[in-house]
Amino acid sequence: MRISQRRGAAAAVATLTVGTLLAACSSGGSADGGATAEGGGDAAACTNEIKKPDATEVSVWAWYPAFESVVDHFNETHDDVQVCWTNAGQGADEYNKFSTTIEAGSGAPDVIMLESEILPTYTILNSLADLSEFGANELESQFTTGAWSDVTSGDSVYAIPVDGGPMGMLYRADIFEEYGVEAPTTWEDFARAGQELRDAGYEGYITNYPTNGNALNYALFAQNGWSPFEYDAANPQEIGIDVATPEAEQVLSYWKDLIDQGLVSTDDAFTSDYNTSLVDGTYAVYLAAAWGPGYLQGLSDADSEAEWKAAPLPQWDADDPTQVNWGGSTFAVTEQADDKAAAYTVASELFGDMDAWELGIDEAALFPQWNEALESDYFVNKEYEFFGGQQINKDVFIEAANGYEGFSFSPFQVYAYDQQTQALFDMVESGGDATTTLQTIQDALVSYAQQQGFTVK
Repeated sequence: MRISQRRGAAAAVATLTVGTLLAACSSGGSADGGATAEGGGDAAACTNEIKKPDATEVSVWAWYPAFESVVDHFNETHDDVQVCWTNAGQGADEYNKFSTTIEAGSGAPDVIMLESEILPTYTILNSLADLSEFGANELESQFTTGAWSDVTSGDSVYAIPVDGGPMGMLYRADIFEEYGVEAPTTWEDFARAGQELRDAGYEGYITNYPTNGNALNYALFAQNGWSPFEYDAANPQEIGIDVATPEAEQVLSYWKDLIDQGLVSTDDAFTSDYNTSLVDGTYAVYLAAAWGPGYLQGLSDADSEAEWKAAPLPQWDADDPTQVNWGGSTFAVTEQADDKAAAYTVASELFGDMDAWELGIDEAALFPQWNEALESDYFVNKEYEFFGGQQINKDVFIEAANGYEGFSFSPFQVYAYDQQTQALFDMVESGGDATTTLQTIQDALVSYAQQQGFTVK
C-alpha cells in the first residue's frame, strides 16, 4: 500500500543524482527495453500463476496488500494479456531497485507501482512512458480531479491512478465525551479542544505532529494554500521553489505553538512507540489519510474498548473548506517495456472493474480514485465495524477526495522531504521559529537544485 513517504520511512532513490537526470533529459536516455527475469519478466519469477500461458506476459512490480487476488482476477478475465507479478519491495526498497535498472538500462518491470509524489523523480529520467500515446487522456473523466492532476503534466499522462489518501480526522469519541470536549471542526477549535482536554485532566496529547511526517506535513501546509514547487515535465531543466511563504509560516507557527504549550507531541511517525500511542489513548486524534482507518485497525494491540469516529479534517476557514491528500498510488509503464500497449492494458485495467475494487477495498483497505468504485453504493454505504458501524466514506472521505485538486511535487522529492524533516527536528529540539525553519528549507532546496543543474525561477 503506502508505506514509504506516506508512512514516514525515508525513501532514497539509489545511485541516481538529479544532475544525471538532467543529462538524461538532454540526451534522451539510454533505456534499451526488455525486462529480464530479474525484473520479473520470466514466468519463473512470478509470484502468481499464469492462467493462459500463450498470452502476452506483462511483468508488474507492486506491493499492495492482498494483491495476488487482484492479479488472479485480471488473468482470469483477460485472454490476450497476463500479469506476472513480483513484490520487489515496499516503497524505498522498490524505488532503489528500479533506479538501479534505469542506470543499467535493463531489468525494469513493464509496469511499476509508484506513489504519485515520486512520479516527477522518474519522468525527468525519461524512464516512464507517456501513456497519452495509448489513449490515456480519454480516461480522465473516470478518475477524481486531484488524482488525475497528480499523474499528468500538460497533455502527457505518466501513470494510471489507483488509490489515494484524502484526509480526515479520526478521533477517540470516548475520550472527548469523558472530558466533556466537543470534536473540533476548525483549527482554532482544535487548539481550544487541546487545552480543554488538558484542563479537564486528560494526560495525553490531542494529537502528534511528527517532524518526519513528510507528505503529511506537506498536506497540512497545502491546506492553507501552500504550493512550493512549479515544475513542468515538458521543461525539466527549470523549477520554481517557494517554500518560505506566509501560508506555510502560519501553519508551522500554529503547530509550534501547540508543541510549546505541551498540547501536541512530536514523536516520529510509524515507529512501534508511535503505533502504541495511537491505540492506547496517548493521542486523542489521529490526523489521517483515507488509508488510516485500515492502518489503525490493523495494529495488533488496538484497544477493542476504544470508540473511534471519523470527521472531516479541521479547516482554516469553515466557510471555504480546502481538501488535501496524503499519498496516492499509481501504475506506470516503464520505458523498458517490450510491449507498451500490453503494459498499458495492464496498468489501466488491473483495477478496472468493481470485482477488482471490492478485493482492493475489503482485503487491502484501498481508497479508490476510480469514480465508478468511489460512487458505488457498495463503497458509499459501507459500514465500518471498527468505527461503530459509521459510514466513514460517506461522512468524510468521499467529499475530501472529490474536493482535492492536485499538488505539484519536485523531481527531487526525497531530498526535499529529508531537508524538511531535518529542519523541523532542529526547530523542535532547539526551540527555533517557523520563519527561520522554512527559510532554511528554502535555501537548501534552491542550492541543491542549482548544484544539480536546474535553473531556479
